[in-house]
Amino acid sequence: MAGRNSSAGFDGSLFASLRDACAEAWRQYTEHPFLMALAEGSLPEAAFRHYLIQDFIFLRHFARAYGLAVYKSESLAEIRAASQGLQAIVDVEIGLHETYCADWGVDSATLEAAPEDSATLAYTRYVLERGMAGDLLDLYVALAPCIVGYGEIGARLLADDRTQLAGNPYRAWIEMYGGDDYQTVAAEAVRLLERVGHRRGAELRITALARIFREATLLEADFWQMGLAAGE
Repeated sequence: MAGRNSSAGFDGSLFASLRDACAEAWRQYTEHPFLMALAEGSLPEAAFRHYLIQDFIFLRHFARAYGLAVYKSESLAEIRAASQGLQAIVDVEIGLHETYCADWGVDSATLEAAPEDSATLAYTRYVLERGMAGDLLDLYVALAPCIVGYGEIGARLLADDRTQLAGNPYRAWIEMYGGDDYQTVAAEAVRLLERVGHRRGAELRITALARIFREATLLEADFWQMGLAAGE
C-alpha cells in the first residue's frame, strides 16, 4: 500500500529495530486485505461489526495488561506510566468505543454479552502470558504492534491515493487512527518502549524480543482475518 509510513520518524528506536526485524510479518499485518477493503469502503458491514465487538473484548484485556504493567513496574515513573495507560483505556477509550459501536447499531449489552472469538482469545492471552512470564519490557513489546501499528495504519490509509474517504462508511475509523491525537499516542508508546528497553538491556535481548514482536504481529494479522471471515 503506497503512502507515508507513520513510524518512519522512529528510525533508530527499539520499536524500529523490532519492526524491521519482522518486516514480512509487519507487512501482513499493516497491509492486510481487511484494511484494503476498509480503505476502499468495500468491507462488508458484518465484517466490521464483528471486528468492533471483538475489539471491545480486546480492550478489556488491554486494560488488564496495563494493570499487569503496574505490577511489573520497578520505579514510580513506570508505575505512573502504566497506571495512566490503564486509566485512559477504562475512563476514555472504552467509552468512546461503546459510543462508536452504538453508531453501528451495537449496544453496550451486546458488547458485554458477546462471546470471545478464538483469534481474540489467542492474541490477548498471548500478551498477558508474555507479561506474566517475562518482565515489563516483554509485555510492552507484545503490546507495541497494536498501539503503534494502528497509528501507522491510520496514517498510511490517510496518505494513500487509493483510500476513498468520500462516502466511505469507515472514514471516521481511518481519520481517528490517522489523526494527530492517535499519532501522539503511538509516538508516546514508542518513547515509553525505548525508556523501558534502555533500563532492561534491550540491546542484549533483541533476538528474543523480536520473536515476541513477530508473534504478536502475526496475531494482529489473524485478528483482521477474523473480521474478514465474518463478512463472508
